Amino acid sequence: VQLVESWGGFVQSGGFLRLSCVASGRAFRIYDMCWVRQAPGKCREFVAGISWSGGNAYVADSVKGRFTISRNNTKNTVYLQMGSLKPEDTAVYYCAADPTDSGANYWGQGTQVTVSS
Repeated sequence: VQLVESWGGFVQSGGFLRLSCVASGRAFRIYDMCWVRQAPGKCREFVAGISWSGGNAYVADSVKGRFTISRNNTKNTVYLQMGSLKPEDTAVYYCAADPTDSGANYWGQGTQVTVSS
């Protein structure tokens, strides 16, 4: 599975962005998917996850009520809708497929999100 994230960018505090992650290669629809982020000088942090069918979705407490994860298996795409953005949301956001106990088996290259105060 190859994953390509897009639609990161620069936004003011309180703004919104919708990240996309398009998958190619093996069957996308069989994999659970995650969004993970890494801020400068910090470890990678789980943001949101969604089951292969889309029937089970969950987000980290730090983004609850502001971020939503969804997927469209007909388009091989998973989304991260981000609202009420804060400067502390600034990070590189990674899409990952097939999560494991130690990470995930497939990773995208990441997309930068910068939120100004």
